[in-house]
Amino acid sequence: MHALFRDARVVPVLSIERAADAVPLARALVKGGIRVVEITLRTPEAPAAIAAVAREVPEIVVGAGTILRAADVTRAVEAGARFLVSPGLTPELASAGIATGLPFVPGVATPSEVMVARDFGFSFLKFFPAEPLGGVAVLKAMAPVFPGIVFCPTGGVTAESAPRYLELPNVAMVGGSWMAPADAIAARDWSRIAELARAAASLGR
Repeated sequence: MHALFRDARVVPVLSIERAADAVPLARALVKGGIRVVEITLRTPEAPAAIAAVAREVPEIVVGAGTILRAADVTRAVEAGARFLVSPGLTPELASAGIATGLPFVPGVATPSEVMVARDFGFSFLKFFPAEPLGGVAVLKAMAPVFPGIVFCPTGGVTAESAPRYLELPNVAMVGGSWMAPADAIAARDWSRIAELARAAASLGR
């Protein structure tokens, strides 16, 4: 996991409506300096999008997000995802994710959920939804309580707030969608996305 995410400080979280957009979108993100991307399983086109990026854009590491149940783990692996991200964690999901051998980042929202995830052996967690839960202040309070636990906050994180998260010692990276806004994807404005990705990739460096 550390090798996979070593150079990733900002990870685009994408919901793709048209699988045909996946490859040019990924190439635009690569042009801007992004090397890791999460495609959420929120749309019917998501597995095909993951497969296309995994096959045609080897410069980028593509993972699957919004993993909610064991069947989603199977879909993601079959599509070629190289890591898995979930908004939460259940015993069934933990078992399915661990069984794949892939990096798996489960989501947490409370100290109790951090403790449950830690008991399953997870130390790299998604903090979701970050902004509604209290954002930077909450993660700052968790740092001395949970040494060895690092977070990827997502949910409401923006270009403006991302640097504040990245300053925290227990934040490894942030996830967001601001570098690939839905209107730019719909218009296939890849040059705009490349510029936004370039600015995002520079954060935290």
